[in-house]
Amino acid sequence: MVRLQFVNRLTNEQRTRVVACLVEGNSLRATVRMTGAAKKTVSRLAVELGESCERFADNVMRDLPCTKIQCDEIWSFCYAKAKNVPKHLRGSGAGDVWTWVAIDPDTKLIPAWFIGDRTAESAYPFMRSVAKRLANRVQLSTDGHRAYLIAVQAAFHLTPVDYGMLRKIYGENTPEGKYSPGECIGTERTVISGQITKEEICTSHAERQNLTMRMQMRRFTRLTNAFSKKIENHRLACALHFVHYNFCRIHSSLRITPAMAAGLSERVWEISDLVGLLEAEEVALAA
Repeated sequence: MVRLQFVNRLTNEQRTRVVACLVEGNSLRATVRMTGAAKKTVSRLAVELGESCERFADNVMRDLPCTKIQCDEIWSFCYAKAKNVPKHLRGSGAGDVWTWVAIDPDTKLIPAWFIGDRTAESAYPFMRSVAKRLANRVQLSTDGHRAYLIAVQAAFHLTPVDYGMLRKIYGENTPEGKYSPGECIGTERTVISGQITKEEICTSHAERQNLTMRMQMRRFTRLTNAFSKKIENHRLACALHFVHYNFCRIHSSLRITPAMAAGLSERVWEISDLVGLLEAEEVALAA
């Protein structure tokens, strides 16, 4: 649903400054302090631009030339952690939130993502979204989460896929630190289907992308009060992040953006080009 309003608008230059703050990992309140814009205005811009980014990505991420895909999930929460969600908000999106992400390890492109829980109900739409964006048969690697098994089979039932799972084996002793996992003492690679070899099964790039998300989106930073309060805002913040990552951010190893490496763009986008997605929709709606 397009929700564009035309009152109390920031100028395009002001919008660009606000978006530049948001995509570099600043919270809404920090962005307000840095730009002088009202908090409600910043929130509204983030929502509307996130919606524009969702629509843009859905239209552009088609027939992608990827030959390898890695998938992983990253945890966060909305409003409160699951154990602290009040009864009247259960089922409304509050609680634990999992972001499912696919990445091409060659071009570093993020072709698809999905916001949901960590069950098969989220794995299905995520893998269907991945499958419909690819032009070629791919080598697919995921972690050992069992929800992937049937989801991949269902999503790629018409298209062959070379699929393998990598399961990490952790020791029993947990080091100090609330968020620290047990020591990884080994990995187990399993070929599920197709012609992929065990040596080709890898999720390292997807796991590194999780770090990028935690650093570039304040909503994912642990032990702060910058977490999302509404699931819709969380989803749209992710859309803004991924479009910025794909089209604006030069990857250190590629020296170009992922979108350029994948043939989706001929140049590095500026922040103003992101804002231009929203401006174009406003012009079309006003016409």
